[in-house]
Amino acid sequence: MSEEFKPDIPSHAPTPPEIFFSRRKFMTTVARGILLSPAVFRFVSAHKPKQMPGAQQTPGYPWPYQEGLRMDEAMHDLTMAVTGVYGKPLLKQHGAPIRIIVPWKYGYKSPKSVVKIELVAEQPKIFWEMQPHEYGFLSNVNPNIPHPRWSQESSFWLDTRESFPTSIFNGYDKYVGTLYPDEPRTPQILLHEGQVAR
Repeated sequence: MSEEFKPDIPSHAPTPPEIFFSRRKFMTTVARGILLSPAVFRFVSAHKPKQMPGAQQTPGYPWPYQEGLRMDEAMHDLTMAVTGVYGKPLLKQHGAPIRIIVPWKYGYKSPKSVVKIELVAEQPKIFWEMQPHEYGFLSNVNPNIPHPRWSQESSFWLDTRESFPTSIFNGYDKYVGTLYPDEPRTPQILLHEGQVAR
């Protein structure tokens, strides 16, 4: 994996005052009039190498960035379609025009600069599944699933750098836990490099 570009797996705990609207309402609007009952939403980000140095420096990656969410995840009340922060529209570096936030998953499951939303009948391959890696489609925050190259048992606050135990589903267990009845609740065997987590 390139050192210049890694999937966003935050171990910190930011709380930015974002401007957002319910993704349930948004996705319902997107899906209105569609006869097919899709299983998954696919999100495609902008791909402008001249404006995006990271993409320009990593031409071997399968750009544009793509992510996917199950229907129940995409329609959940906690999910957000973010259009602004601190009372102002999103800047490009913050993910304009729209960034999707799924607070109980690792950061790379919340795509930025979304320019296309597709309804598909089958689970699509996401960006990190298009190449050998350790990240699965679900990618829920779960301290019980060890990454092959680092622990996911602890997080830290950005301002004080003080560490604290990572909570399953990033602390949203009572709201989303029932979506994943088979989510590991006890420590799992360490994955070997090249193995894929959930």
